[in-house]
Amino acid sequence: MSEETATQDTEGGAPTVDQVVEALKVVVDPELGINIVDLGLVYDVAVEDEVVRITYTLTTMGCPVGPLIEQQMQQILTTIPGIKNVESQMVFNPPWSPERMSEEARLAMGMF
Repeated sequence: MSEETATQDTEGGAPTVDQVVEALKVVVDPELGINIVDLGLVYDVAVEDEVVRITYTLTTMGCPVGPLIEQQMQQILTTIPGIKNVESQMVFNPPWSPERMSEEARLAMGMF
């Protein structure tokens, strides 16, 4: 995740990067049944003013769930106070690999 973090001020300013990442755990890859954060699909999150920028990937270049995942990210994040806009960018470099998954995701997929 990005080194840049924004702090939420007492008047309801922008959320922190950690808060955005936690909210993204609601978005689940429908094919694998695991959230996109634990799958390692979220490469970077930055919060600047009321704009969240997300760089993410998919498990494969031809993955048909890309539009669904992006739509869910938008829906979840725009409900959070202090976020006015979400800019997401899908990338395939570096390519995703199972090594990016959290330990919990690996356990859920029986990879240990």
